[in-house]
Amino acid sequence: MNLQAIAMFLLFVALTLGITYRAASRTRTANDFFTAGGGITGTQNGLAVAGDYMSAATLLGVVSLVYARGFDGLLYIVGFFIGWPVMLFLMAERLRNLGKFTFVDIISDRLDPVSTRCIAAGSSLVVVLLYLIVQMVGAGELVQLLFGIDYVYAVVGVGALMMIYVTVGGMVATTWVQIIKAVLLMFGGSLLMLLSLAHFGFSFETLAARAVAVHRGGPALLAPGTLFADPISALSLCMATVLGLSGLPHILMRFFTVPNACEARKSVLVASTCIGYMFLAMFAIGLAAIVIVGTDPQYFEGGEVGGKLLGGSNMVAMHLASATGGNLFLGFLAAVAFATILAVVSGLTLAGASAISHDIYANVLCRGSATEAAEIAVTKKATLVIGVIAVLLGIGFRGQNLAFLVALAFNVAASANFPVLVLSMYWRDLTSRGAVWGIVAGLVSSVTLVVLSPAVWKNVLGHPVAIFPYDHPALFTVPFAFLITYLCSRFDNSARAKAERQAFDAQLVRAQTGHGAAAAAKH
Repeated sequence: MNLQAIAMFLLFVALTLGITYRAASRTRTANDFFTAGGGITGTQNGLAVAGDYMSAATLLGVVSLVYARGFDGLLYIVGFFIGWPVMLFLMAERLRNLGKFTFVDIISDRLDPVSTRCIAAGSSLVVVLLYLIVQMVGAGELVQLLFGIDYVYAVVGVGALMMIYVTVGGMVATTWVQIIKAVLLMFGGSLLMLLSLAHFGFSFETLAARAVAVHRGGPALLAPGTLFADPISALSLCMATVLGLSGLPHILMRFFTVPNACEARKSVLVASTCIGYMFLAMFAIGLAAIVIVGTDPQYFEGGEVGGKLLGGSNMVAMHLASATGGNLFLGFLAAVAFATILAVVSGLTLAGASAISHDIYANVLCRGSATEAAEIAVTKKATLVIGVIAVLLGIGFRGQNLAFLVALAFNVAASANFPVLVLSMYWRDLTSRGAVWGIVAGLVSSVTLVVLSPAVWKNVLGHPVAIFPYDHPALFTVPFAFLITYLCSRFDNSARAKAERQAFDAQLVRAQTGHGAAAAAKH
């Protein structure tokens, strides 16, 4: 048991619980609870978005992927970064100008408030739960390695902390946990990169040459093509990662926390800068781990180089921290990784709970007549339910690669959420019928094909052959969702559809001028 690491770990937990306690005193209304009262600056929100986005997959999964696959690991994360210009030019300004709490609010703004809210909230919950799997698996493995306790108990402990942060502090606490986590992650990642490069005279060329020399793939380590057997898989992953970002509920919620569209755009620029830097740092760290960790028998079970890594394949970065900075640095980086997980889990849980309380309870069941106190109370109860489900899923998906699990969540977000969200803001002819069937088509097709893919059908469920041959179905499911949405809307000639098309003009004015945000702030 690493006492230094445990001390750093507990120090961070105490710090974040203190922040949560302070945030609770500032959370008085539903607007405070869900959007921090719209009082977060662009720079603060950008750091929080970066903290929300750079999940356990960044520090643990990506480094582990580069360690195993080399250059393909870098190509794998390019799509995750390219999604940010799409967010900047298509989403950020209009999302903020419409002045809502959740992305479901945007979809239902001019459409039927019952059917669209129910189906969009359901889709939101599926994405949240898929993304939560990643965090719970990473948290369980990390705490297991750090404390030496059973994986199941580790996942349960993380779930309990997550529930405390969200139910007590709401968006204010979540935001500041994410900001602190982003700063610590960039500092810790930079320090790990520098300590690793010091072993190679701060020469990336020397690092790359040594990595090629010791890796079993040889020169193929720095060549593309080993991760994907065919171009369809590569294109499908790119589509999922680029478009899926704009369909993630916990990321979209962050744009409702800033006061205006200018600050929303600044948020994207700050976030993308931080994220791009960290992705490059993770590539260098992964190559260094090939040489430093991959050739040291103390990090392998049974002391056999090339065997199974202690703590699992996702713990490469932790072993590198131990090798380059000792137990103290391992403790710091473990605390940072845990902060990463808690921050993302808190944002995800708040997004999922708001889908239940704000979208379903307040606006569907109560038809807008629910009190703010009742809405917040339902959110807290929903948080407990989501927490229990997240713990069970984390136990069920134990041992899966974290970066790959993130891609599965992006597939569903790109297929079910993105098409209808972007059409609701830009296409006049979108109708409730088209939105509902478009979300259903994207959700059902993506979830079905993910379940039938090799990643789940073979690796998780244990079947010998996968029914669907590709791990990432977005290349098929995203166009399918767009097509169904288009056809169902185009051939909808009902009176409601005509009224919804006319309502688009008023929505467009609010989206371009920010009157919706001003009205929400005044309210």
